[in-house]
Amino acid sequence: MVYSEQRTRILRALTFAAAILFVVALLMDFFYVGPEAKQGEAQRIFYVHLGSFLGAFIGFGAAMLGGGLYLRTRNPKWDTLSLTGVETGLGFSAITIVTGMAWARPIWNTWWTWDPRLTSVTIMWLAYAAYLMLRAGIEDPERKRRFSAVYAIVAVASVFFTIIIIRIRPDTIHPVAVGPSESDPEGTFDMSPKIVETLLFNLFTFGVITVTLMWHRIRLENLQDTIARRKMRLLAEM
Repeated sequence: MVYSEQRTRILRALTFAAAILFVVALLMDFFYVGPEAKQGEAQRIFYVHLGSFLGAFIGFGAAMLGGGLYLRTRNPKWDTLSLTGVETGLGFSAITIVTGMAWARPIWNTWWTWDPRLTSVTIMWLAYAAYLMLRAGIEDPERKRRFSAVYAIVAVASVFFTIIIIRIRPDTIHPVAVGPSESDPEGTFDMSPKIVETLLFNLFTFGVITVTLMWHRIRLENLQDTIARRKMRLLAEM
């Protein structure tokens, strides 16, 4: 597959911008915003924690979109988008889990507890890990794409369940950083102007990083498909 020079330049610029944004975000996390009154230094983890969850949400949302468009058009490019979204979302959701554990240790005095939110995030991660296992277990390309598309659409329910669980379960101890909640979570913190600015900048940064990583992954997948097709033609000509 031949890529246009213009798109390549755009991707390079986006990659450079993502790297710069990430450095600035880390500087804001550690130096611009001070320690939070209730949580102290541990609260700084939340900026990466929430940013990575946004990245996972974008990735899994793209997987659902790609799955739906593939079932509608049968165009393999949408299957590539879906696969890329799952892989990217899995990476960011793993970061979400790890940073959450790092935050929980000083705040809750434990690395892990089977809180409804933590449990739902784990289920979400396992659901999308099973997507990759499903693809690996099917050899026929068209059948693989069709089954994967359906799975990607169904699996997004685990994402929305993870988002709403802390708003409908009063027994959760996971804090709610944005929006109202029925629960009385442990580990809440006051959103000062600097905290809001830093949080929004991190969310924007992780959004840009997610799109950039997915674009690179799509190009890599397309390149692999091109190489595979050329190998098949060479073998057929021998």
